[in-house]
Amino acid sequence: MAALPASLEDDLKQRALALGFDVARIARADEAWEAGERLGDFVGAGFHGDMGWMAETLERRRHPTAMWMEAKSALVVGLNYGPGRDPLEMLEHRAHAAISVYAQNTDYHDLMKRKLKRLASGFATTTGNDVKIFVDTAPLMEKPLAQRSGLGWQGKHTNVVSREKGSWLFLGVMLTSAELVPDPPAEDSCGSCRACLDICPTQAFPAPYKLDARRCISYLTIEHKGPIPREFRSAMGNRIYGCDDCLAICPWNKFASAAAESAFHPRAELIAPLLAELARLDDAGFREVFAGSPIKRIGRERFIRNVMIAVGNSGSLPHADLCIQMLDDGSPLVRGAAAWALGQLSPSAFESERLGRRAVESDPAVCEEWDAGR
Repeated sequence: MAALPASLEDDLKQRALALGFDVARIARADEAWEAGERLGDFVGAGFHGDMGWMAETLERRRHPTAMWMEAKSALVVGLNYGPGRDPLEMLEHRAHAAISVYAQNTDYHDLMKRKLKRLASGFATTTGNDVKIFVDTAPLMEKPLAQRSGLGWQGKHTNVVSREKGSWLFLGVMLTSAELVPDPPAEDSCGSCRACLDICPTQAFPAPYKLDARRCISYLTIEHKGPIPREFRSAMGNRIYGCDDCLAICPWNKFASAAAESAFHPRAELIAPLLAELARLDDAGFREVFAGSPIKRIGRERFIRNVMIAVGNSGSLPHADLCIQMLDDGSPLVRGAAAWALGQLSPSAFESERLGRRAVESDPAVCEEWDAGR
């Protein structure tokens, strides 16, 4: 016979685990913290780049009670999405696309929201307290709450690290007006290690615990809407959606395990897709392949832009023909990336009279890349 929970807090955490969450901890949501000041410094330095919504919602983000005044406590839950193999291995296969571990199957937002709604509904019905749930879609800083709850600490790469799960945790939060007893906060256990800082291909960390998103490959491939800045293109390698380098290299992953949730197991066609096949996806094909995937959010134009940068980094001369074909794509963003990729693979074709004349006379997107690459 199962033991009865010793407290309301234990009951809440046990219910969270029964719903499939891998870890659940409690923090106070109404106490003072320094996270708001750090966020203000981040936005003030311009590190948020094109993510204007961060500046627009800055005041609401500074503290949980700035968004919901009645918030007293936070249940922070984690769902493990650990990979079955080292993501860094994929970077050696340049004709194939490297897709961030979290995006190789179902969008985690919907799955976690369903679980949290069930948990919150039961808690509200049982206790009569108000609740609100969050899964990375509202102006709430989940990571500082996770550290306060003892779920994990924010590492030098600014992501949450768990002693039990390593770097591979999706976070969700249930705020409540109930005054719950908090768990002890997590202690920073990074020590002198700087593996995550040193492995970053674009040097996106100006200092430990500080990220300049404008240099981050995850930001560039997902949030950035325009052409990828030239200084970062070669460093992208074959990463076409996100980047796991700073997560994958963390020594605490020795305690991590592969995801138990089947929705996070990688789809076979997204483990090592060929760049050439992805590049040929039209809009309908893109939407079909990535239905239910977080990748669908960025749209076909940005996605193929990323793919063409990876094609340019592939070192595969046969891909030059593909680049020439993509110069006829309907998107200027794609055509510009294709022109750059062609210049990397076959400078003679890139500088041919035909392509040069075409760029100068009729296609500003290709012209810009052609002029810059000469």
